[in-house]
Amino acid sequence: MTPVPEAEAFYVREAADRFSPTACTRGPWDADSQHAGPPAALLALAVDERPGARPDMRITRLTYEITRPVPIRPLTVTTRVLRAGRSVELVEAVVAPDGGPEVMRATALLMKTVPGSVPEVAPGRRVPGPEAAPAKAFFPVPWDQGYHTAMEVRFAAGSFLEAGPATAWMRMRVPLVAGEEIKPLSRVLTAADSGNGVSAALDFHRYVFVNADLTVGLHRHPEGEWVCLDARTMVDGAGIGLAESELHDEKGPLGRSTQSLYVAARG
Repeated sequence: MTPVPEAEAFYVREAADRFSPTACTRGPWDADSQHAGPPAALLALAVDERPGARPDMRITRLTYEITRPVPIRPLTVTTRVLRAGRSVELVEAVVAPDGGPEVMRATALLMKTVPGSVPEVAPGRRVPGPEAAPAKAFFPVPWDQGYHTAMEVRFAAGSFLEAGPATAWMRMRVPLVAGEEIKPLSRVLTAADSGNGVSAALDFHRYVFVNADLTVGLHRHPEGEWVCLDARTMVDGAGIGLAESELHDEKGPLGRSTQSLYVAARG
């Protein structure tokens, strides 16, 4: 299916659990596949919107299994509660294209929140803010519209065209869902899957390094429009890698993410 071109968003909601992707979801490697960031945010949105969701519970950890490339086709998202308790819940969300198998699965851990009930402890270094970071373009992408144009990126250190660790601030230029307010968690998850891209340890043109999963853990609720990935990638000679990112907003550190990588020479 041709993506919806006119929508200024990543998705158009067709029903409560059904979404049509726009060209903004297109990843940099395959014209028919989405970048994993937007569907990751979509799964978290489904967890928050599920029937019976408690307003005092907040997502603190999400683990994604990316079993197949996410196609640019209408998607249906389903959820189910795996464990419900007074203080902790475990919820599963699955996304699948029309007429196809599931392509991405998330397990969300939620915890009860009581504002002001304990002292705040926020260790960790601060990174230069987005106002001090110059805008730098994505690496060359062979199509005009996609994730690379739907996200604004500023680098406090490194760039897409430099190998090694990088500190990248990212901001959504468009909403996750057309006509709907962007939730703070959506801003984090739309960016978090880019950790291995901004901190690429090997040449994009000579090697592939594809993440088969993504885990995001947050110790506080994000604030503001900007999300920072202070990212680094490690690769073993056998072809296994790990990308890890400290996550920040303009207030300071808020969590971290990791990605398991399959690394191989391009054929």
